[in-house]
Amino acid sequence: MVDLAKAHVIAVDRLLKGKSEDDVETFNLGTGRGVSVLELINSFEKATRVKVPYKIVGRREGDIEKVWANPAHANNVLGWKAGETLEDTLRSCWKWQLRLRERGIM
Repeated sequence: MVDLAKAHVIAVDRLLKGKSEDDVETFNLGTGRGVSVLELINSFEKATRVKVPYKIVGRREGDIEKVWANPAHANNVLGWKAGETLEDTLRSCWKWQLRLRERGIM
């Protein structure tokens, strides 16, 4: 989540300083590397020590085989690049979720 927050701060700063020539800009934020669902589950379990119940089943009709962000535009225009590991990001997101639950928000 730290990477995502940093990207938003840079983008808002860019907007406030009038550096954009367009009314709307779109940036893909990510590492440029795809992650499988199973890799994501395993990384989440390792980062949080929370067991995720799941079943491995066949692909559903219409499921996208591969998709991931191409962050080149964000890297080049914003000077932003993801720096956190997947586990660090998941750990941060989980801590944030737990804080929301403690406050009765989620």
